[in-house]
Amino acid sequence: MPDFDLAIIGGGINGVGIARDAAGRGLKVVLVEQNDLASGTSAASSKLIHGGLRYLEHGALWLVRAALAEREVLLRMAPHLIRPLRFVLPLDAARRSPLLIRLGLLVYDCIGRREILPPSRAVDLLTDEAGLPLKRAFHDGYEYSDCFADDARLVVLNAVDAAERGATIRTRTRCVRAERADGWRLTLNAQGRREVVTARVLVSAAGPWVGMVAETVLRQPPPRRLRLDKGSHIVVRRLYEHERAYLLQAADGRVVFTIPFERDFTLIGTTDRNFSGDPAAVMATAEEMDYLCGVVNEYFRTAIAAVDAVWAFAGVRALYARGTRKAQDVGRDYVLILDRRSRAAPLLTVYGGKLTTYRRLAEAALAKLSHFFPPSQPWTAESRLPGGDFTYDGAPALIARTQRRWPFLTADHVRRLIAAYGTRVDNILKSATRLDDLGMRFGADLTAAEVRYLMAKEWAQTGDDVLWRRSKLGLRFSDAQRAMLDRFMAQAGT
Repeated sequence: MPDFDLAIIGGGINGVGIARDAAGRGLKVVLVEQNDLASGTSAASSKLIHGGLRYLEHGALWLVRAALAEREVLLRMAPHLIRPLRFVLPLDAARRSPLLIRLGLLVYDCIGRREILPPSRAVDLLTDEAGLPLKRAFHDGYEYSDCFADDARLVVLNAVDAAERGATIRTRTRCVRAERADGWRLTLNAQGRREVVTARVLVSAAGPWVGMVAETVLRQPPPRRLRLDKGSHIVVRRLYEHERAYLLQAADGRVVFTIPFERDFTLIGTTDRNFSGDPAAVMATAEEMDYLCGVVNEYFRTAIAAVDAVWAFAGVRALYARGTRKAQDVGRDYVLILDRRSRAAPLLTVYGGKLTTYRRLAEAALAKLSHFFPPSQPWTAESRLPGGDFTYDGAPALIARTQRRWPFLTADHVRRLIAAYGTRVDNILKSATRLDDLGMRFGADLTAAEVRYLMAKEWAQTGDDVLWRRSKLGLRFSDAQRAMLDRFMAQAGT
């Protein structure tokens, strides 16, 4: 009898989403990830839960409708990680017809299944505060709703929930060989230690590594329709004071977002380039950074340059191409390919997908595999992620409660903890009555109590795991502080 019903390769948003859904249906699940959770594309997104307004131009109505329907589902599921965000779109008639933009926004509103998010509206940029950071040439615009998410923590908390429902989550564990018979025999390498596990069904959700998994692990020909697409972002010091984002129309037909980020910064992205090479070595190039700065400088009064970037990152999307040449024209919808050869264990390969639609992808994956498991029903639409058991607008009340119970914490510290842990903040702060009770302070507001929690409950093993994937405190840490955190975690992990 196999050790597991379902084995999953890949600890990004698609892999953990499938693991959580399957574990919630009573299946015995193992997920293996060669690095840390969200160490690839899933932490290199634009961090948006959105329909993709620009996809309407490509006729991708089904994709937009499906993504829009997910915004409020995910907002209710994880109100600590996801928040509503208004986007301002300055009009430039030379690049897109204002009439077509208005019609697009009407469609966006009509198919969005909104109960929480407000509709689009016209904005006078000469009188509204949204016009203050813009050049005076921009007089009119529109404003619409989408959501912002902490992408890496969304991955981690799906994994936490999957584990609490019985899944086995193995980080820093590489699947080096998958042998197929009437079941799967997987050879794993966990930092030099080899072991074998067996499973009835295998899912390859390796993102941009899906081709490498096919060739080196499954010993199959490389996927013919795999298309790798690179997107880069930069983070600069805050460009404006208000809390709205901008969608800027570029001269090449693309769009660039500027998004309020981590209180003191602005996130800018993204590019769209074909990619070849090792996804682990991907990085934003000087040319891409200059491109993003150039688009911003066409709109904002304060000019920026690549040298102003305090952080730059890039990710690679694994898309399923259908003959198109341009990277921006390849569909972002997910594609699930089921290989169910006679008398051989099934293999499901995942292509594409968006942060916004990961939950639907997981449901679709389980539907594809339904013939191999006992009957079950979808359940995640009404569920909550760990710490998200409060109303979508309940964060201020939770912040106030936390501040009353632990009055020695600063307001900014409390807001960050609630945004990361929601109601599970109690599991970190516990019975502390003063700041010293939380142990060593490494920098910013990071304490030993929080680090120990992340190591015990969220698979964090290194400073980067904590500073860039469990939080974004890396933006505020010095090299000396990072070294101190690494030493502490190395000692605590022994």
